Amino acid sequence: MTGKLVALVDGSIYSKSVCENAAWIASRTGAAVDLLHVRGRRETPASDLSGSIALGARSALLAELAEHDRERARLALMRGRAILEDAEAVLRAAGVTQVTVRLNNGDLLDAVSEAEHGSRGVVVGKRGEAADFAKLHLGSNLERIARSATKPLFVAARAFRPIQKVLIAHDGGASAMKAVDHVARDPLFAGLDVRLLTVGADTPDARRRMADAQTTLRAGGHDAPFEIAPGQPDKTIAEIVERDGIDLLVMGAFGHSRLRSLIIGSTTTEMIRSCKVPILLFR
Repeated sequence: MTGKLVALVDGSIYSKSVCENAAWIASRTGAAVDLLHVRGRRETPASDLSGSIALGARSALLAELAEHDRERARLALMRGRAILEDAEAVLRAAGVTQVTVRLNNGDLLDAVSEAEHGSRGVVVGKRGEAADFAKLHLGSNLERIARSATKPLFVAARAFRPIQKVLIAHDGGASAMKAVDHVARDPLFAGLDVRLLTVGADTPDARRRMADAQTTLRAGGHDAPFEIAPGQPDKTIAEIVERDGIDLLVMGAFGHSRLRSLIIGSTTTEMIRSCKVPILLFR
């Protein structure tokens, strides 16, 4: 499976990591990279400030405001092109030869929905502590992207590091099983250290689910040892990621256990921040 990979760049401190992670994926899978930058809809004045001004002065003011809007649009266009040029340079420096760029206007989710059609997945930056991410809306829309994306969503950390150890957090849900099957088949994970984790009670049913997942992964060439750990999913997963030096966390975006509210819900941002590593989400 090759196809294209959609990489969302916004000019924030995460853009370089998005490009480097996209380059890593492309180098292992042969995927082309489609760089996408989305300019939001132009803001409009909250009110007409010219209403109490005499006709001639009001006309002059409106003309000046129109010129200001044109200049702002021109600068935004220049900025978007510069962001894409910088991102393309990072990818080509990393050896990616199949790169296309796309500058869209309007709604981010609409742009992602259109771009991901026929792709192997989407790479987006995490929302971190930096204020620029909140200002540029990409981080604030991360949960919305995760809910709407139909392809695997790779959420890049602030800084790229080579990926060797992969942890699949498995809750027994359909999306978790989809993640396991994907990892087993995808050349992206060939030769990597893949492990399984479920958080909850160590029951025969839990062991059966883990053994089934392990069988699938072993058929794909992974040893895939598994662990069943007690505790709260968010805290326990983060602790094990840190303890074992995990480089990439793979999870289903929806499930039937507590992980469902964890991954897509009010604590999404908290989970992504707490792990400090990239997360690959499956619906």
